[in-house]
Amino acid sequence: MPKMKTRRSSAKRFSVTGTGKLKRNKANHRHMLIRRAKTVKRKMRQSTLVDASEVKKVRRMLGV
Repeated sequence: MPKMKTRRSSAKRFSVTGTGKLKRNKANHRHMLIRRAKTVKRKMRQSTLVDASEVKKVRRMLGV
């Protein structure tokens, strides 16, 4: 049986933590930031975990 190929675009966006959870960066932090509050911009810098409803899809894309 051939190897599972990783979707490279997904591999650049998601990473697996040591405990096996999926980590992602938050969206909306590229441009038009002048109107956003400092607290919102600070929170967008932090990474977060992938939602439980999406974990199965992302794992399949990563080939994990």
